[in-house]
Amino acid sequence: MTPAVILLHPADNVVVCCRTVRMGERILLEGGVELIARGDIEIGHKMARVALATFAKVIKYGAPIGSMTQSADAGEWVHLHNMKSDYIGAHTRSTSGEGE
Repeated sequence: MTPAVILLHPADNVVVCCRTVRMGERILLEGGVELIARGDIEIGHKMARVALATFAKVIKYGAPIGSMTQSADAGEWVHLHNMKSDYIGAHTRSTSGEGE
């Protein structure tokens, strides 16, 4: 069976879903820590490994990838609705050269 999530680096405060995770699903992490999914989360998306406060850095691959724009409990989906990149707004960049 495909594992529910993967921890990419020991310092990460998010895990990545290896398959769709369903609300209420119990996920056992290394070290005996259990996460309970607080909603459905699609494959490839992030789940909070621990509670993340507003403005907290999101750590993935052992490095900060963004900041929380609102808090999330452990087991919650972490994505553009509650975090932002600290570097670029990649999801809003135009690929057609508009605005250059």
